[in-house]
Amino acid sequence: MELVVGRVAKSHGVRGELVVEVRTDEPELRFVHGAVLKGRLPRATAVQEYTVESAREHSGRLLVRVQGVADRSEADALRGMLFLVDTDDLPPSQDPDEFYDHELEGLSVQLADGTVVGTVDEVLHSAAGELLSVRAAASFDGVESAAEPGREILIPFVTAIVPTVSVAEGLIVIDPPEGLLDKE
Repeated sequence: MELVVGRVAKSHGVRGELVVEVRTDEPELRFVHGAVLKGRLPRATAVQEYTVESAREHSGRLLVRVQGVADRSEADALRGMLFLVDTDDLPPSQDPDEFYDHELEGLSVQLADGTVVGTVDEVLHSAAGELLSVRAAASFDGVESAAEPGREILIPFVTAIVPTVSVAEGLIVIDPPEGLLDKE
């Protein structure tokens, strides 16, 4: 499985630097000199490899140079490109409370009493923090204000609401505040 670690927002300057929107907690490891990243343009299936020549922070943005991109027009052609790494190449997390997004996607979400809520579709990253996008299950029937089957429920991924995550069991247990699961 491939994991997105960055997206090319635009070119920077005339020497082929790329402004990269970072989508990894470890940009210093992913965008280090000599790192090889896979790149895929939007709506394309072809993947090409890019070797990082340099990376630096500039005004809160990451500027990256890759081999084979020497000027602004070549950099502009990469706008929107997603930089990917293979999840098999990722080291296991050393912190039991940290997870890769792909580890959470597909896990079953339940209330503490075992009532099925749904399945994690994706993990959303926002300025306010991470959210679990959960697709409500058809069998969610334990609460009067239950979500409609198939409806998206956004659950803040914080310990107070998500006290238990077990990747091995394929399960997330939530303790939602009143109203979080209500129909809109």
